[in-house]
Amino acid sequence: MDEKLICGLCSGRYPASRNTVADGVNLCPECAAAQTVICRCCGNLILRSNAVDGDLCECCYEEDYVRCTDCGAIIPYDEAWYLPGDRDMRENPYCYGCYMNERHNPIKEYCYKPVPIFYGKGKRYYGVELEMDDGGKDEDNAETLLDIANRDAEHMYIKYDGSIEDGFECVTHPMTLDYHMRKMPWRELLDEAISIDYLSHLAETCGLHVHINRSGLGNTYDEQECTIAKILYFYEKFWNEILKFSRRTERQVLQWANRYGGGLINPKETLKHAKSAHLGRYTAVNLENENTIEMRIFRGTLKYSTLAATLQFVDAVCDTAVSLTDEELQNLTWLDFVQRIPAEKCELIGYLKSRNLYVNDPVYDDGEV
Repeated sequence: MDEKLICGLCSGRYPASRNTVADGVNLCPECAAAQTVICRCCGNLILRSNAVDGDLCECCYEEDYVRCTDCGAIIPYDEAWYLPGDRDMRENPYCYGCYMNERHNPIKEYCYKPVPIFYGKGKRYYGVELEMDDGGKDEDNAETLLDIANRDAEHMYIKYDGSIEDGFECVTHPMTLDYHMRKMPWRELLDEAISIDYLSHLAETCGLHVHINRSGLGNTYDEQECTIAKILYFYEKFWNEILKFSRRTERQVLQWANRYGGGLINPKETLKHAKSAHLGRYTAVNLENENTIEMRIFRGTLKYSTLAATLQFVDAVCDTAVSLTDEELQNLTWLDFVQRIPAEKCELIGYLKSRNLYVNDPVYDDGEV
């Protein structure tokens, strides 16, 4: 007498002689006909519910296929296309159609992240994300700005950003402070952005974010963590001054660059509190990235002196955190900090004066853009 089995899908009983196995599941003839497909790659029978892209088993998909970064189409691994910066790392694969669109589109999708190119000689590098709004998500405008930024080297790319209503985000590759000040054509770039009707500070939607490579904050992981702890402590200790420096409103900070809080005990406890708070990336100092930390409290600007002052301020904070012990930082006053700033950081000193954050008489600025 033919043994009876129970179907793994419909729970019906059927003769064992008519059994079909797919993905380790016993199936009656009806379910086998309706609920299975043959993998187009290896030829194995699989359940429709487990198939990828209709007729691929998961094993073949993981070994031989990738998804297009733009449209999500599944394509064979050896038929994927990569932009020049991603080719060696095999990151951000594209189908041919999306590759051609992306290759020639000056405004990249938000997920676009090429392999970084490091400019300048030094250990500490700064990558800038500058948001601008109100001038349109216009490819010709983006091309104009890229022509200026990338005239001598591939310094910058431009991306869409969901938080920006009618503009985009300009992102630089990592550069030393000296390279930003001497080689990156910031002044010409910002003047051009203003001339084609973009705003940043006045748009109220825009931020100026600065990424710092972790390797520039210490030679070992422990040294880097120690420096990051002191940076967080510096932010907590001088929060009111930094908020004033940032030009952000309290409402904007709560939305885009929140404070960790936790009180002033010592740098190690500040870092411990920050990691346990789980506030995500919308914090004044974002710790969510693997290779960088991101200072994102600053309001956007198209004014060169303000952008230069912001980069110099970030560098000064990092210098302070690297060079001082925990105890020295705990005893540091804001006056001590500003008196440590070297004269060559003239944009920073001028900006601090204009915001009543320096030790001398204030010098009032001529307005933000």
